[in-house]
Amino acid sequence: MKKGQVLKGIVEKVDFPNKGVVLTEEGKCIVKGVLPGQKITLVVQKARNGRGEGRLLTIDEKSPLERESPCPHFGACGGCTYISMNYAEQLKLKEAQVCQLLNGVLTRQEQEWRFEGIKGSPVQTGYRNKMEFSFGDEFKDGPLALGMHKRGSFYDIVTVKECQIVDEAYRKILTLTRDFFEGCSFYHKLRHTGYLRHLLVRKAARTGEILLALVTTSQPEFGRKDAKGEDGKAWANLNADRDIQREEDEKLNAWKDELLKLQFEHGKIAGILHIINDSLADVVQSDRTEILYGQDFFYEELLGLKFKISVFSFFQTNSLGAEVLYETAREYIGDLSIGEKGVPEKIVYDLYSGTGTIAQLMAPVAQKVIGVEIVEEAVKSARKNAEMNGLHNCEFIVGDVLKVLDEIEEKPDVIILDPPRDGVHPKALKKIIGYGVEKLVYISCKPTSLVRDLEVFLENGYVVERAVAVDQFPWTANVEVIIKMQYKRQQVGAGKEKK
Repeated sequence: MKKGQVLKGIVEKVDFPNKGVVLTEEGKCIVKGVLPGQKITLVVQKARNGRGEGRLLTIDEKSPLERESPCPHFGACGGCTYISMNYAEQLKLKEAQVCQLLNGVLTRQEQEWRFEGIKGSPVQTGYRNKMEFSFGDEFKDGPLALGMHKRGSFYDIVTVKECQIVDEAYRKILTLTRDFFEGCSFYHKLRHTGYLRHLLVRKAARTGEILLALVTTSQPEFGRKDAKGEDGKAWANLNADRDIQREEDEKLNAWKDELLKLQFEHGKIAGILHIINDSLADVVQSDRTEILYGQDFFYEELLGLKFKISVFSFFQTNSLGAEVLYETAREYIGDLSIGEKGVPEKIVYDLYSGTGTIAQLMAPVAQKVIGVEIVEEAVKSARKNAEMNGLHNCEFIVGDVLKVLDEIEEKPDVIILDPPRDGVHPKALKKIIGYGVEKLVYISCKPTSLVRDLEVFLENGYVVERAVAVDQFPWTANVEVIIKMQYKRQQVGAGKEKK
């Protein structure tokens, strides 16, 4: 196998995340964006010891697992991976991927453990409660596009007017916004010029409240692609700052008024924001935020709790799927013992707590729940949400788990981990293990990071008792995993024990 070689092969399997193992005459090659059973043509990009990495050129024969995609953007848009499979087959694929990863690390564990398969999302279409759409063009100097990145491209954007992972409210808002700003410039990542950057839309599944924000630079003088627009006004040549500002205000207010005319089958607009972001990085953040209509937050309901969510608050992107995830986590934690006087006596740590959803679910059966989260806004939201839900035994601390653990006086009886995609920092992991709590639940949104951390837990006296996958992200390559671990002390003599 040589770099640049064009080969044909059949996809044997797809490992997490989205790594197709292709059998060719020259050996096995890893290719992304394929499905089991497809016959493909690829070009080798890296080759070593009979194995390689390649790029998909063509699909020569479809997989027996494939169907006609319900989304017309599939293939061009980089958002979904498995939407051309039926949902049952997709769940089997993700279940097998997770099981393979866990088996790879848990074979060394003497105690038996139970893999409980995968739990599907209650809804498979229109499930997203948050989308960040990007402005750009689908090809160089093409018309304005608003949507998702083109598959395999950092720059090109596909307008996803018929996206299936969001509901009709998102599609109407996207279509109106793209059409309204036709002729306006978008932010060029290389030149660092231009006006339109992102459209952020959030919608609560239970309450139907919608919060949306237009993210732009502070360069309204670049509001037109050329010096003169269709109406002949020299937008880019306006010199007076107040004239530029007035022109921008009129444009934004007109956009707001058009949005408020939209009718949705389910949902109502709670707030419309204008966010100014001059960061060079391609991320959605705020240098300054203006409220054009309503408020800068909305409410969602989850498992009997109410949550106030702002534009940047962390919240699971599949509200109904999150209920499955958190109910399962709560069941994995099990009953917490009650003291002699009939009151809860356990201290629970919720590490990487986000807006405090898990902490609030555990609060009724714990003496105290301590949440730690590095994002200050998320902690503020968690505190307000706990107060709103009448939960007064929750404490939320801002800071890095690695540093904050040294500052907390109360020692935990139970630890819940829900870290970001990269998993737990190795030094923080050492401190967590050092508590020696008998019961620990790990919620992971990236199974490969999970199995890396499991290696360390197993080396330090923990054993896995149960594991289950939860599909929070239908049609994508992502999947959540919940692990229940128990701490086992090794007997080294009569009356003695070794940690």
